[in-house]
Amino acid sequence: MATATEVLRKEHDAILKMLEATETTAARLTRGEKVPDSILAGLIEFFQQFADRCHHGKEEEVFFPRLVEKGMPQKDGPVGVMLQEHEMGRELIRRMSHAEGDYRAGAPGAAASWALAARSYAALLREHITKENDVLFVMAEQMLSEAEQRKLAETFERVEIERMGAGTHERLHASMEQLLREVGSGPAH
Repeated sequence: MATATEVLRKEHDAILKMLEATETTAARLTRGEKVPDSILAGLIEFFQQFADRCHHGKEEEVFFPRLVEKGMPQKDGPVGVMLQEHEMGRELIRRMSHAEGDYRAGAPGAAASWALAARSYAALLREHITKENDVLFVMAEQMLSEAEQRKLAETFERVEIERMGAGTHERLHASMEQLLREVGSGPAH
């Protein structure tokens, strides 16, 4: 079984692929190309469900609290920064969702609004993922034993099913594959 940090890093890989698709979509909108509503809605759903509810949910409900229990400061340390960035990401997703509705309705400026929020979200998450992978997870790997890491990974599975329902993870990965093909960002590996 994978460790907690291995699970989270693998999820980061999927999120990064979708950020690339998001940036490709934002570029198309900026050039004035028509983008199918299904792509905008699909990207938003992926980030709301997979990145936020699933991935950030595991971090916020299981991983971060365990690091705090082990002595990592919550407010003035890496955990506090990560939590603040999760909230910033949620706000940008709300902006993307609002702009997607406006785009669907044909509102002027909606494409530019979606592209701006999407680019901001992608930049935020890329930086966020780098901090987690290169700093927070390295610290966690020093703080947590292999057994603790594996127990956290088991808890992740339970949290995912409770928060999203059985089979949702697989459905979102299939949706991700389809979106990557539609956007043309290449296949997910």
